[in-house]
Amino acid sequence: MRRKPIELAAIATAAVPGLTPTAVSSAPDDPADFDSALLLDSEGKRWRVRSPRHAEASARLETEFLVLRAFAPAVRAELPFLMPTVAGSVRLGTLSTFVYSHLSGTTRSVEELTSGPGSVAREIGTALAAIHDLPRSLVSNADLPSYTPNEFRQRRLNELDQAATTGKIPAALLRRWEHAMEDVSLWRFNPCVVHGDLHEDNLLVESGRVTAVTGWTDLRIGDPADDFAWLVASNEQDFVDAVLKAYTSGRRDAPDQHLLRRAALSAEFALAQYLVKGLAADDEAMVGEAEAMLESLAGDIAEFGGQPISIEPLPDPASRNNAEVAAPAENTSPTPAPSGSSPAVTVVPVPAEPEPAAPAQPAVHVTPIPVEEAHDAEDGAPTTKGPDDTSTAAISVINVKQG
Repeated sequence: MRRKPIELAAIATAAVPGLTPTAVSSAPDDPADFDSALLLDSEGKRWRVRSPRHAEASARLETEFLVLRAFAPAVRAELPFLMPTVAGSVRLGTLSTFVYSHLSGTTRSVEELTSGPGSVAREIGTALAAIHDLPRSLVSNADLPSYTPNEFRQRRLNELDQAATTGKIPAALLRRWEHAMEDVSLWRFNPCVVHGDLHEDNLLVESGRVTAVTGWTDLRIGDPADDFAWLVASNEQDFVDAVLKAYTSGRRDAPDQHLLRRAALSAEFALAQYLVKGLAADDEAMVGEAEAMLESLAGDIAEFGGQPISIEPLPDPASRNNAEVAAPAENTSPTPAPSGSSPAVTVVPVPAEPEPAAPAQPAVHVTPIPVEEAHDAEDGAPTTKGPDDTSTAAISVINVKQG
């Protein structure tokens, strides 16, 4: 059941003793997971309330509380933006609602960010660099998830298998994603601290500056490309390039060359994750929305090709099918040649010309084999194959690389 802003204001008074709300308004958040509101109290101070809608969302908020507590004042002082501070919490049944001190700035839509001044792109790139350069001990000391590149790739493959079992993912997308996830060379990156839930609703902007970053529920050590997924999904390449330029100049480690490819994959695959989440929650509206977006994505990729998400091009399905058909045809020959005795492709000899009336005498005399046993009765070509022999000369040899 969704809580209205006025209900969240009442909950906030229980979480923060002495808080007296005088005004309340809704605030953007992840609608499937949280109800959120902004409060104004009797002293003119502002507060933010986040209330989970289910147990998993509540666990994420409790994890965020541990994360924010791990950011010591010295670490916060090094960041080019502000972070939330928990003012209080209250537990209602099995769910915990948190109240945060207000941070200056407002959220902007992706369209507003990409069409805004160039300073916004630089600010976002600088903020991303600062997050990814955070000490890894901050995550490990809080006992948060940590993945090596191969572990992260395998985790994605497991999620893909789970999504495939729903039967609701277009086959072309499954094939495209699997090909990219099995391309090991794509997943060579240096793991770092990752925000994990970065998007426009978790950035506060004021006067062309990123004043604060919120939503620290999924902090981990993993693939930095995940924090770029929302940017790549905007399809504003100039804006993405400007962010990446500021990010590259701000980071201590140079980003890997395939970062944006994995970001594009993460943006596409988020739709499959959204579908699985909707099915788990038995939310028909959420599932229907996810299916529509997946079909739209598949259609766009079929028509326009989509953004590059892998290094090696995806094999043409028609070529793959032809190769699969050709393989059994070669194995049906009734008289297969011994292993290693013939080339991969059989070359059919050109029929010999009719013998001249007076054949030339060879330099070395060889006793001829009787004609009826050595030559075909019609064209004189040597008879070396049985009547059912099947030639493979017309079959193209296609190098099909498995994703």
